[in-house]
Amino acid sequence: MKDMDHQLGLVSVVVSDYDEAIRFYCDVLGFELIEDTIMSDIKRWVVVKPRGKGHGGLLLAKAANSHQETRVGDQTGGRVFLFLYTDNIERDQKMLLDHQVSIVRPMTHEAYGKVLVFADLYGNLWDLIERVS
Repeated sequence: MKDMDHQLGLVSVVVSDYDEAIRFYCDVLGFELIEDTIMSDIKRWVVVKPRGKGHGGLLLAKAANSHQETRVGDQTGGRVFLFLYTDNIERDQKMLLDHQVSIVRPMTHEAYGKVLVFADLYGNLWDLIERVS
């Protein structure tokens, strides 16, 4: 596999409701809605991604049963789940606060850059990172 070209495409995020998740990721975090395709009466293929040059995205997967519902907002048992890189953490911190997004750990300066931890609408933890250039 070392001579192959691979890219991570999508990460599934279990959500309670497609439309509220789209509103949060697109209207609050500024992601792009890439696809919203109806698969059945209860299932949609919903993909969002951060604006910019990156290729990866999130597949917003609505919990389909009671077991999956227990995972909404706690897919990693309380650890940071996703890492979002930014070119301006101060701007994005203000945007998060303006939208009343919970900042779980305030911004700190680390060897690799500035970082803060926020919770999405379901409680999943994210690192927002402005890397040292």
